[in-house]
Amino acid sequence: MDAFSVSLANGLNEPCMKKRKMFGIAGMFSFFQALMPMIGWVCVKTVVQHFQSFEKLIPWIALLLLGFIGGKMLYEGLTSNETCEEKEGVGFFGLVVQGIATSIDALSVGFTIAEHDLISAIVAALIIAVVTFFICMGGIFIGRKAGTRLAGKAGILGGIILIFIGLEIFITSWF
Repeated sequence: MDAFSVSLANGLNEPCMKKRKMFGIAGMFSFFQALMPMIGWVCVKTVVQHFQSFEKLIPWIALLLLGFIGGKMLYEGLTSNETCEEKEGVGFFGLVVQGIATSIDALSVGFTIAEHDLISAIVAALIIAVVTFFICMGGIFIGRKAGTRLAGKAGILGGIILIFIGLEIFITSWF
């Protein structure tokens, strides 16, 4: 759902997004949503004692990354007068950061599939990737439609959504 919400925010921020970029965004989120559980699986199988200290940093990392990107979107939404055709939206580096930030909590999924063999873990990761792809495409479509209607205020809403997702990941990690 984090990847869906960020996809929605990206669609809001860039309502004239081309289909190629839409597929790229959904593909990037799918990649990271599948990669993180596999990294968690490998960590449990190999270096679990070293990873436990890093686990406490996951909510902080997600908060910082999403807060930064959301703050940037919010600032640009408040200060920009660009038209739909001029709006560039999130770049490759920003998309990678979003992908990591929204999927970093999926590392813990790797812990739950640790008793599976490699093939089962890969199948689980592929299922996660496919579901994430379609959910993100839906989020982008909805965001684009709403972004077209909201015009200049869409970037502000997208930035606020990203900031709140970062806060949600951070706050729920403590409960």
